[in-house]
Amino acid sequence: MFIGRTDEIKTMQSFYDNPDAKALIMYGRRRVGKSELINQTLKLSKKKNLYYECKQTTEKNNVESIVELLNDLYNLPPLKINSFEELLKYICSLCKDEELILVLDEYSYLQEIIPGLDSILQLIIDQNKKSKLKIIICGSYIDIMKKLLDVDNPLYGRFDYKIELKPMDYYDSSLFYSSFSNEDKVRLYSVFGGIPYYNKLIDPRKSVKENIIELIASNGARLENEISSFLKTQLSKINNANEAIELISRGYYKYKDIFDNAGISKGPTLVDALDKLVSMDLIQKVTPINDENNKKKTGYLIKDQLSNFYYNYIFRNKSRLRIMDSNYFYDNYIKEDFETKYVPKAFEQISKEYLIRKNMANVINPFDNIGKYYYDDPINHKNGEFDLVTVKNNKYTFYEVKFKKNPLSKKEVDDEIKQVSECGIDCDKFGFISRSGFSFEDKSLILITLDDIYH
Repeated sequence: MFIGRTDEIKTMQSFYDNPDAKALIMYGRRRVGKSELINQTLKLSKKKNLYYECKQTTEKNNVESIVELLNDLYNLPPLKINSFEELLKYICSLCKDEELILVLDEYSYLQEIIPGLDSILQLIIDQNKKSKLKIIICGSYIDIMKKLLDVDNPLYGRFDYKIELKPMDYYDSSLFYSSFSNEDKVRLYSVFGGIPYYNKLIDPRKSVKENIIELIASNGARLENEISSFLKTQLSKINNANEAIELISRGYYKYKDIFDNAGISKGPTLVDALDKLVSMDLIQKVTPINDENNKKKTGYLIKDQLSNFYYNYIFRNKSRLRIMDSNYFYDNYIKEDFETKYVPKAFEQISKEYLIRKNMANVINPFDNIGKYYYDDPINHKNGEFDLVTVKNNKYTFYEVKFKKNPLSKKEVDDEIKQVSECGIDCDKFGFISRSGFSFEDKSLILITLDDIYH
């Protein structure tokens, strides 16, 4: 069963049905479900298509492979085609009267081996406006794919549709493990995130702990090599990347903290590493919504939950994991921190995604921005951050998120409101999001439970 991607499916269908549309570009990190989405929508469209996953071999080998698929699709006699440009021209000739959707998956592999490929493709699109060929370009190397959209790239302006496929949010991800309790859905999302490939592996017959051990926290775990190989591929050309990611996972959020603890001699070296990690969608730069241009208050977070879990618990404890029983390792090096720190932090991200969902559906107090709020507390002579704040017309709504076993009490809520008030912040509304609900009612506050989040 295909899960989620409602908006992306609509975009793909619009591309297929638009007679004037010639090209679509799709990009997103590895395992995010690009190929699955394309194949699913091709099945729904029932249009003639040729799907090809480009190979890191030679131009000749790729051309021969596509020719074989063409022969099967059109029942053609043996063809002698020597170049990719010649192949595209031939395919266009087949599409004078009959539509064909050509998918070039992992396009960057072809880029590496065919000089001037972008220009070749640009000419094919420009010179064959009357052809019924539609082309989908797809790739996993986000920074490379984004460059195809740059104004100085030959393909600039040639894509009628663009899809940047992001990991699924907490809600769509939960549909992969719908039989679990809402609390366990939070735990599972905190580890496996919004990557469909990872979520498909979760076994509903096993507990959260058993799934974590089997998939990531044991010797020979299913996803152990997945993470290490993904990171090795992505990070091999970035100096200090591993160190920067590990420090972020350990809570060194701001640039100065990362720099002071990284042992990197030059600031520009670290800046370069962080910028590349951001461009590759592995980490995200976070600025407070009330002071977005203040570099001192800028911080960094790991975007991919599985990578975050890996660096928090596996990467730094590899030597221990190799000589221990996996259950003992989990109980001694994961369990307590996971429940008291890691999952509550992930619940903040889920709460943010929930509010964004509600805002997009226009069923919540509307806002223009959401994020952290940096404050100075003159009474207690300190400064800090509120993690989840929304703003509309300079009016702020502050949300406090609690992943506690007991319902949130009126005293706890009043204490939080007092803290905001003491900072001299003009707050329009207060919201509270609680795993275990509330022991009181108050219609002047926004009160959200875990059941509301997964309703």
